[in-house]
Amino acid sequence: MEERIKESLILLLDGIKRADGEAIASGMARVEDLLGQGRGSLHPQLVHFLDNRSYPKALMFLGGDAGIPAGSCGGRS
Repeated sequence: MEERIKESLILLLDGIKRADGEAIASGMARVEDLLGQGRGSLHPQLVHFLDNRSYPKALMFLGGDAGIPAGSCGGRS
């Protein structure tokens, strides 16, 4: 599941870079669908990032990056 989310996030963020509205909409729908399917088995930090649409942070988390900055919620990775 995490690999599918990671692939979807990469495509979504690429769509955002290209300002491709259709790619953004379909990418967000795909990520939301995967989150809905896997919510109970995913790491709570990943769920937090996805719920808050912190897609770059979610991708960093999935890549094993330990340097994820705290957001406005003040949380720690």
